[in-house]
Amino acid sequence: MGDIGVLKSTVDADNAGRLPWPQIELVVANDRLAELAEAISQQPVVGVDLEGNGRHRYPERVCLFQMSIPGAIYIVDTLTVDDMSPLGELLCDPTIVKIAHSADYDLRCLDRDWGFRVRNLFDSAIAAAFLGLQKTGLAPVLQEVLGVEISKSRRLQKSDWTNRPLGEEALGYAASDVAYLHDLRLAMQKRLDDLGRSSWVAEECERQTRVRYEAPDPATAFLNIKGSRVLDARGLAVLRELAALRERHARQRGRPHFRVLANSTLVALAEEPDADLSVVTGLGPFARKPLVSELRRALETGLKAPPYDRPATARRPRMQTAEKQRLEELKLWRKAHGDSLSIDPSLVWPTVSLERLARDPGAGESETMSPDVRGWQSAEFGDSLLEAARRLHLRSP
Repeated sequence: MGDIGVLKSTVDADNAGRLPWPQIELVVANDRLAELAEAISQQPVVGVDLEGNGRHRYPERVCLFQMSIPGAIYIVDTLTVDDMSPLGELLCDPTIVKIAHSADYDLRCLDRDWGFRVRNLFDSAIAAAFLGLQKTGLAPVLQEVLGVEISKSRRLQKSDWTNRPLGEEALGYAASDVAYLHDLRLAMQKRLDDLGRSSWVAEECERQTRVRYEAPDPATAFLNIKGSRVLDARGLAVLRELAALRERHARQRGRPHFRVLANSTLVALAEEPDADLSVVTGLGPFARKPLVSELRRALETGLKAPPYDRPATARRPRMQTAEKQRLEELKLWRKAHGDSLSIDPSLVWPTVSLERLARDPGAGESETMSPDVRGWQSAEFGDSLLEAARRLHLRSP
């Protein structure tokens, strides 16, 4: 694959762990990425991860994309490489297994920034859950399964991955996320095969690949601000203006919302829009000229606007006593299976399905075919659930 852009790694156990690779390559050119993607496409498996800048920048974007094959780690600088299409082709190739850990967020980022799709995923966090591991973060899983320790520096965890140049410590930290994925998958796959759970994990990973990034609706995003449910219609009208103010400044300054004005500050202002701004805490530069005038205008505009009623959401009818009792029995059924397999009971059967069954215990057959229920769940536990539902149905008035 050549030696273009290879950096000698001096990473040690005090920062990103002792890597089994003597070299890490930083990829900064379009043609090099295309060359690598072509070469890696001949491999059966590739480890993947990414680093974003959401703690420090807005809008967030992917800053690094890490790949590993046996004996080599490649870190793509996505702020420098402007043609990422070869990577997209690699990720959607169904003949190559992509190993990732807790891929849900990464999949959304890849969709958001480039519209990439990932096929043939092995998520080691999902595998860890089905192996009954109590802690499913990458570091504890590596320790539990491989006896490998990687140290995750809090400073690097919170670092701004937009900053350049990238030092060797930062590159080593990023590399540690993919360094052991191949050995981890092999060890986990053997355990899963021995337990007969490989197909369970495969189905869960396939479902995982269907996640997509959903952009917030600018017209209603403010309703998702934490704490906003305490506000009345007038307060929501004020909050809408404050959220729009924060959004403008977040984009102008390239800073995430919480670094412009905290959610708690917006809600407090919306609740008491006539408060003396000189004594309100958490305003930062909005407590001083010229931004304090802009803040006052947003408050005044919100007060003059028509009250905003939060859209009604469909609520399920409150469960009756008998239904609650049936749900508890179904959860005990689920827990018994989870305990027997040493996995979290929530993996055995979806709660939403059990709730429907508690309301209508005669609907067991339809629940085993519900879209909420995985194929492996129905095959493994469907008959047992039907028997439990029949017993509940016979006792129903």
